[in-house]
Amino acid sequence: MTDILVIAELLDGKARKTTHSAINLAKQIAAGTGGAFDVLAIGDGAKAAAADLAGFGARKVFATQIDGGYVAEKYASTIAALGKGYGVVTVTASTYGKDLAPHVAAKLGAGVASDISGVSVEGGTLTYKRQMYAGNVFGFVQLTTAIAVVSPRQAEFEPAQPSGGASPVEDYAAAAADAAAARIEFISLEQTAKSARPELSEAAVVVAGGRGLKSADGFTNVLGPLVDSLGGAMGASRAACDAGYIANDLQIGQTGKVVAPKLYIAVGISGAIQHLAGMKGSKVIVAINKDKEAPVAQVADYFLVADLFKAVPELTEAIKKARA
Repeated sequence: MTDILVIAELLDGKARKTTHSAINLAKQIAAGTGGAFDVLAIGDGAKAAAADLAGFGARKVFATQIDGGYVAEKYASTIAALGKGYGVVTVTASTYGKDLAPHVAAKLGAGVASDISGVSVEGGTLTYKRQMYAGNVFGFVQLTTAIAVVSPRQAEFEPAQPSGGASPVEDYAAAAADAAAARIEFISLEQTAKSARPELSEAAVVVAGGRGLKSADGFTNVLGPLVDSLGGAMGASRAACDAGYIANDLQIGQTGKVVAPKLYIAVGISGAIQHLAGMKGSKVIVAINKDKEAPVAQVADYFLVADLFKAVPELTEAIKKARA
């Protein structure tokens, strides 16, 4: 029997959807081992976030209010103190989770399985599946420490849905922060301007552009209407971001965000291995490129060899007519 502690990621006093992917993992482990899972909401607005998370089937939801913005050195001691009573501590492998998990693992003396894409249970033993070498190889990891710290990929775990009922919510006192916290000051959180489009890592449809769009105007006036006609999110290759065509926070790939939408459309993207690592888990992949030998053809379900500046507007109009 393995009990699991889920660390919620908070923003503006609410749990982000990344948390729901970690809850999904926790439910899988609990079902396979006969254990139970609890959730810890920690940070600004913890009580309100804990109340929102009470409907996901947790045994208990803890709330720890820590003011002043996220600093890993302020959070890790509290999480480790609570985490000692669990077999697995999990937080989704977002930017937040990737920063926080190592701090917690070090305090617990725990083994780490990061960026996992699956878990299996056999004879009470947990085996974690994770991508290696830019997604070209899968590794299978078993942790032998008493406590494991595990970070699932959001793109690989469907967000958990509310299951009804209401878990009890309990305040949990914050532990003393690390000495290093006194040398770190949280200044501010700079967020990208809010958009009507869905969050890139959570969208069911992603339309991504590459250097083939040639300019920022190409993203705005050629790719943008296609994105909006599908109600999707816009993404980009690293080459397009490095060229200044679009903001870096929309980069998809090994050094950007990992996505796995129901539909992924790659426009003017050659498909370097680093980009493929961030999107080849998509359910259906469509590519538009004038080079029929582009590497993206190896993973595409549908490949249109065409001039994107002609094909994309035509596709956009066809979609608009079909939806009308």
